[in-house]
Amino acid sequence: MTVINSPLPDQERKIAGSALQATLVDLLDLSLVAKQAHWNLYGPRFRSIHLQLDEVVTTAREYADTVAERAAALGVSPDGRAGTIAATSGLPSIAAGWTKDVDAVEALVEAFFAVIGRVRERIEVTGPADAVTQDLLIGLTADLEKQSRMFQAENRG
Repeated sequence: MTVINSPLPDQERKIAGSALQATLVDLLDLSLVAKQAHWNLYGPRFRSIHLQLDEVVTTAREYADTVAERAAALGVSPDGRAGTIAATSGLPSIAAGWTKDVDAVEALVEAFFAVIGRVRERIEVTGPADAVTQDLLIGLTADLEKQSRMFQAENRG
Protein backbone atom coordinates (compact mmCIF):
# COMPACT_ATOMS: atom_id res chain seq x y z
CA MET A 1 0.00 0.00 0.00
CA THR A 2 1.11 3.55 -0.67
CA VAL A 3 -0.41 6.77 0.58
CA ILE A 4 1.40 8.76 -2.12
CA ASN A 5 0.41 8.36 -5.73
CA SER A 6 3.49 7.86 -7.83
CA PRO A 7 4.08 9.88 -10.98
CA LEU A 8 5.67 6.73 -12.43
CA PRO A 9 4.07 3.53 -13.70
CA ASP A 10 4.42 0.60 -11.27
CA GLN A 11 7.40 -1.09 -12.94
CA GLU A 12 9.42 2.14 -13.19
CA ARG A 13 8.49 3.04 -9.60
CA LYS A 14 9.78 -0.34 -8.43
CA ILE A 15 13.08 0.10 -10.28
CA ALA A 16 13.64 3.64 -9.02
CA GLY A 17 12.40 2.77 -5.53
CA SER A 18 14.74 -0.19 -5.24
CA ALA A 19 17.71 1.89 -6.36
CA LEU A 20 16.81 4.69 -3.96
CA GLN A 21 16.34 2.32 -1.01
CA ALA A 22 19.68 0.61 -1.61
CA THR A 23 21.38 3.99 -1.96
CA LEU A 24 19.76 5.23 1.24
CA VAL A 25 21.15 2.23 3.12
CA ASP A 26 24.63 2.70 1.65
CA LEU A 27 24.67 6.40 2.52
CA LEU A 28 23.49 5.85 6.08
CA ASP A 29 26.09 3.14 6.56
CA LEU A 30 28.79 5.36 5.03
CA SER A 31 27.91 8.05 7.57
CA LEU A 32 28.19 5.47 10.37
CA VAL A 33 31.54 4.17 9.12
CA ALA A 34 32.88 7.72 8.92
CA LYS A 35 31.58 8.60 12.40
CA GLN A 36 33.09 5.43 13.88
CA ALA A 37 36.46 6.36 12.39
CA HIS A 38 36.00 9.99 13.48
CA TRP A 39 35.38 9.08 17.13
CA ASN A 40 38.24 6.58 17.34
CA LEU A 41 40.89 8.28 15.24
CA TYR A 42 44.49 8.79 16.37
CA GLY A 43 47.81 9.52 14.69
CA PRO A 44 49.90 12.37 13.34
CA ARG A 45 47.28 13.38 10.75
CA PHE A 46 44.48 13.35 13.31
CA ARG A 47 43.14 16.87 12.76
CA SER A 48 42.98 16.92 8.96
CA ILE A 49 41.44 13.45 8.70
CA HIS A 50 39.09 14.14 11.61
CA LEU A 51 37.72 17.16 9.72
CA GLN A 52 37.56 15.23 6.45
CA LEU A 53 35.51 12.52 8.14
CA ASP A 54 33.01 15.13 9.29
CA GLU A 55 32.65 16.26 5.67
CA VAL A 56 31.86 12.69 4.64
CA VAL A 57 29.22 12.41 7.36
CA THR A 58 27.61 15.69 6.32
CA THR A 59 27.54 14.75 2.64
CA ALA A 60 26.22 11.24 3.31
CA ARG A 61 23.48 12.43 5.65
CA GLU A 62 22.36 15.26 3.37
CA TYR A 63 22.18 12.97 0.36
CA ALA A 64 20.47 10.28 2.44
CA ASP A 65 17.72 12.76 3.22
CA THR A 66 17.43 13.79 -0.44
CA VAL A 67 17.32 10.14 -1.54
CA ALA A 68 14.67 9.28 1.07
CA GLU A 69 12.56 12.29 0.08
CA ARG A 70 12.78 11.25 -3.59
CA ALA A 71 11.63 7.73 -2.70
CA ALA A 72 8.71 9.13 -0.72
CA ALA A 73 7.78 11.41 -3.63
CA LEU A 74 7.56 8.28 -5.80
CA GLY A 75 5.26 6.58 -3.29
CA VAL A 76 8.02 4.33 -1.93
CA SER A 77 8.38 4.23 1.85
CA PRO A 78 12.09 4.75 2.70
CA ASP A 79 13.55 2.45 5.36
CA GLY A 80 16.54 3.79 7.27
CA ARG A 81 16.20 1.64 10.37
CA ALA A 82 19.36 0.24 11.95
CA GLY A 83 18.27 -3.35 11.31
CA THR A 84 17.68 -2.63 7.64
CA ILE A 85 21.08 -0.99 7.30
CA ALA A 86 22.82 -3.89 9.05
CA ALA A 87 21.01 -6.48 6.93
CA THR A 88 21.32 -4.87 3.51
CA SER A 89 24.37 -2.61 3.35
CA GLY A 90 27.06 -3.48 0.84
CA LEU A 91 29.81 -1.59 2.63
CA PRO A 92 32.77 -3.23 4.29
CA SER A 93 32.66 -2.81 8.06
CA ILE A 94 35.20 -0.84 10.03
CA ALA A 95 37.00 -2.46 12.93
CA ALA A 96 35.93 -1.58 16.46
CA GLY A 97 38.26 0.36 18.73
CA TRP A 98 40.92 2.97 18.18
CA THR A 99 41.80 3.53 14.54
CA LYS A 100 45.18 4.76 13.34
CA ASP A 101 44.90 7.59 10.84
CA VAL A 102 46.28 5.50 7.94
CA ASP A 103 43.84 2.68 8.71
CA ALA A 104 40.91 5.11 8.81
CA VAL A 105 41.91 6.50 5.43
CA GLU A 106 42.14 2.98 3.98
CA ALA A 107 38.73 2.08 5.44
CA LEU A 108 37.18 5.15 3.84
CA VAL A 109 38.84 4.46 0.49
CA GLU A 110 37.32 0.95 0.57
CA ALA A 111 33.91 2.28 1.65
CA PHE A 112 33.89 4.88 -1.13
CA PHE A 113 34.89 2.26 -3.68
CA ALA A 114 31.98 0.06 -2.62
CA VAL A 115 29.38 2.85 -2.53
CA ILE A 116 30.47 4.45 -5.79
CA GLY A 117 30.47 1.11 -7.62
CA ARG A 118 26.99 0.29 -6.38
CA VAL A 119 25.58 3.73 -7.17
CA ARG A 120 27.10 3.67 -10.66
CA GLU A 121 25.24 0.38 -11.31
CA ARG A 122 22.02 2.05 -10.15
CA ILE A 123 22.61 4.97 -12.52
CA GLU A 124 22.48 2.54 -15.43
CA VAL A 125 19.34 0.80 -14.16
CA THR A 126 17.37 3.95 -13.35
CA GLY A 127 18.01 5.78 -16.62
CA PRO A 128 15.20 4.16 -18.58
CA ALA A 129 12.87 4.10 -15.55
CA ASP A 130 13.23 7.59 -14.08
CA ALA A 131 15.56 10.30 -15.33
CA VAL A 132 15.03 12.39 -12.16
CA THR A 133 16.26 9.58 -9.90
CA GLN A 134 19.12 8.92 -12.30
CA ASP A 135 20.11 12.59 -12.18
CA LEU A 136 20.09 12.55 -8.37
CA LEU A 137 22.36 9.49 -8.39
CA ILE A 138 24.70 11.11 -10.91
CA GLY A 139 25.10 14.19 -8.70
CA LEU A 140 25.67 11.99 -5.67
CA THR A 141 28.34 10.00 -7.50
CA ALA A 142 30.19 13.16 -8.51
CA ASP A 143 30.34 14.30 -4.87
CA LEU A 144 31.36 10.86 -3.60
CA GLU A 145 34.09 10.57 -6.24
CA LYS A 146 35.46 13.97 -5.21
CA GLN A 147 35.67 12.90 -1.57
CA SER A 148 37.09 9.53 -2.56
CA ARG A 149 39.89 11.26 -4.45
CA MET A 150 40.75 13.29 -1.35
CA PHE A 151 41.04 10.16 0.80
CA GLN A 152 43.04 8.37 -1.88
CA ALA A 153 45.45 11.32 -1.99
CA GLU A 154 45.84 11.04 1.80
CA ASN A 155 46.73 7.38 1.36
CA ARG A 156 49.52 8.06 -1.12
CA GLY A 157 51.58 10.22 1.26
